[in-house]
Amino acid sequence: MAETAQVVTRGESLLFLTDDQLRKGIEAMFFAYRGFTADPDRILAEKGYGRAHHRALHFINRAPGTTVNNLLTILGVTKQSLNRVLRTLVEDGLVEAKVGNKDKRERHLRLTEAGETLERALSEAQRGRMRAAFRAAGPEAVAGFRTVLEQMMDPECRRQFNALSDGGPS
Repeated sequence: MAETAQVVTRGESLLFLTDDQLRKGIEAMFFAYRGFTADPDRILAEKGYGRAHHRALHFINRAPGTTVNNLLTILGVTKQSLNRVLRTLVEDGLVEAKVGNKDKRERHLRLTEAGETLERALSEAQRGRMRAAFRAAGPEAVAGFRTVLEQMMDPECRRQFNALSDGGPS
């Protein structure tokens, strides 16, 4: 017999989800993510980059002048892993790292013109896919989708997400 999970929705009675429904949701996320990353992956592969490079470019673009430590917090990766990615992006002329004015130990990151061009190409592919999906689903589904995503985030990730949404660095 399949187990069920109770989920309380806003303004509605209890909704019961079966294991089969949850499995289908998990599988839908896997396939949606594969589609969401397919176009950027092709662009990145042409340049010898991976998804870590894309994430770094995205969040540096999102908060120009962000520090390496802030980027570490947002990405949740090790310093060694991020340094490898940043070293490549700096050497290839996509990111510039400047020593902080107040704290000389800080490095502030900005995309160069070439970095902005690459980031724009990567993001436009994803925006186009999301725009089409959101239009097809409609505003209520989009709001529900965002709620589901936010509820899946750990509290610290949700705090970082909300800070970015509010215009802050993290």
